[in-house]
Amino acid sequence: MNITRRDTLKFTAAALASSALPQSVFAQAWPTRGIRAMVPFAAGSSLDIIGRIVLDPLATQLGQSIVVENRGGAGGSIGTAQVAKSDPDGYTILIQASAHSAAPAAYPNIAYDPAKDFIAVIPFGTVPNVLVVAPGRDFKSATELAAAARANPGKFTYASAGIGSATHWAAERYRMSGGFQAVHVPFRGGPEALTEVMTGRVDFTCMGISAALPLIRDKKLVALAVSTPKRSSALPEVPTTLELGLKDSDYVYWMGMFLPAKTPAAIVEKLRAETAKALQNPNVVEKFKGQGIEPMPLSPVEFDALIKREIQANIELVKAAGLKFN
Repeated sequence: MNITRRDTLKFTAAALASSALPQSVFAQAWPTRGIRAMVPFAAGSSLDIIGRIVLDPLATQLGQSIVVENRGGAGGSIGTAQVAKSDPDGYTILIQASAHSAAPAAYPNIAYDPAKDFIAVIPFGTVPNVLVVAPGRDFKSATELAAAARANPGKFTYASAGIGSATHWAAERYRMSGGFQAVHVPFRGGPEALTEVMTGRVDFTCMGISAALPLIRDKKLVALAVSTPKRSSALPEVPTTLELGLKDSDYVYWMGMFLPAKTPAAIVEKLRAETAKALQNPNVVEKFKGQGIEPMPLSPVEFDALIKREIQANIELVKAAGLKFN
């Protein structure tokens, strides 16, 4: 049989069309079953609380259940690594925060690349970190705490939700700006860190406001400052660290959604659009407002670019400051 150039072109076009069809059809049908959402920090952490607020209406919109799996440890890198290895079919999503772009600086040998192994779908918003101490410590301000720590080098301790977590990063920026030494006490999640500060066994922590706010309102913790550039609407009476003269102490803590790399573009876009809709749900808006969460409107391309910039900036900061994350 003689095959002409025209026949070859026809066969090629048909092959390309058939190869594209499954992805297109698959993406249109998605989701046809339940979805797993990995939160790589403990239940009750700020990331867990905010993730569940968004995922509840999202599940209703998609018509499928979304089961949250909490897998804390190593600053969120353990659970994140699991998602990196999962099938890129839209049925495993990652709920992450600023720790995502801090991981390469804190864990140079992590088993994944935050920029290359994930697609940034959509940010949920920025969340204030709040510096808290136990009521019995009698510190009236963040500067008073820093002065006491300077007067007692190495005797103060601070808790975090894990090495390389946003709570660790925020506390380090405060510590460096305040010019004091302190011992880092990492935990597997925010609730444990808050408990240790509340009991007075650890001196302070810089925790996401979603996890800390109930304890502040119940007067079990005292808020000394927030790390955002401007005051939080949830704690308007609490000053920012910048207001107190602590230069370069601000830390922008964001949260958002990711998918494994190579997830079909149509699925990424559908998930982005549906999540954007969920973020406008009146119930979500009300809960976010009550916790001082600010919108962070970025496209997937802009979100990806932010991740890449932060990864490099965090690596440079660690080198410049000579930080050692053990």
